[in-house]
Amino acid sequence: MANPIVPQGVLNRLRASITFVGFPSLNVTASYLGKEGVSMSFDGVATTPIETMTGVVQSPEPYQRVTVMAHLLKTQALANAFKQQIESSTLLGDCTVRTDAVNMDPYQLSNCSVNNVNPLKFDGLDAGWGIIITGIYYINSALWNT
Repeated sequence: MANPIVPQGVLNRLRASITFVGFPSLNVTASYLGKEGVSMSFDGVATTPIETMTGVVQSPEPYQRVTVMAHLLKTQALANAFKQQIESSTLLGDCTVRTDAVNMDPYQLSNCSVNNVNPLKFDGLDAGWGIIITGIYYINSALWNT
């Protein structure tokens, strides 16, 4: 079989961002990030397999909890804006997370909140201020149609 020569695409490390519907002053773009940028992980399963005597019943979940990490710079005002927001309220509402791939649709997250801040170093050698945000990612929308 001949090589299908499928284009591999391109990543844009400056494209990843987090935008908040109710708090636009907390929007995160590349200019506010350390080299680690933005990362996201999915917590829990997308489908719960329920064992039976002779097999498995699949039970799709309507949502997954998501953890988003933004590696902010404590040398910029945005880190302090998040600190002030935490001191006022950790609730952030809905947000959109864009990836580093142009062809990938953004993730729409609901009911987001600040979960934690990474450990901080004040030795003059680390500019990082990593904030951890959790929210809900709705999946399996076909469940609502049956």
